[in-house]
Amino acid sequence: MSQGPRWEISGEYFENCSCDVVCPCEVSPLGPMQARPDQGHCNVYLAFHLNRGRFGGVDLAGLNVVLAIHTPGPMAEGNWTVAAYLDARASAEQQQALGAIFSGGVGGPLAAVVPLVGTNLGAKAVPIEYHNHGRKRAARIEGILEAVVAAVPGANPEEDLVKRNAHPLFAEIVQASGVVSRYTDHGLEWNHVGKNADYAAFRWTGP
Repeated sequence: MSQGPRWEISGEYFENCSCDVVCPCEVSPLGPMQARPDQGHCNVYLAFHLNRGRFGGVDLAGLNVVLAIHTPGPMAEGNWTVAAYLDARASAEQQQALGAIFSGGVGGPLAAVVPLVGTNLGAKAVPIEYHNHGRKRAARIEGILEAVVAAVPGANPEEDLVKRNAHPLFAEIVQASGVVSRYTDHGLEWNHVGKNADYAAFRWTGP
């Protein structure tokens, strides 16, 4: 990990993976990321929207990022393949800051998963749409990603079904499932409709 300026980002995220609801990579007798995914491998994309953010003197508010990750077995065993998508609205300086944060290269929660990455497919600057529709989240990258997730119903329909201490990157996440799910890039084609999803607010700092 390289040292960089002090940074802080806060906003929201969602993810949708190839596992059934509830994902064993999060909840199992073995602990987070230890169990074998339901399909034997895990395909997951994570979409982020930054409500606020600074990387040193660089303002990151309003920008979006998407990560697409494939793991061939239990996540803790590593050999991840990762592709990144950075908001095309960002300046070169902002893209550099986003790349540093979301690669885990300047600390923060993602630094812990850097040793698990075996193949880095690089980053693309693309227009990324992100939407919060109450108990639904959506993201879109033209020709690459169409994604909508929705919270699953709980015993009390007025309250979210929440998982705590289950995810290595987020303290508390809302259980959801995929409603629309199409990812196509780097020779990969994923459809996670009906599969596990989560969303949450977050705040990260570093280094």
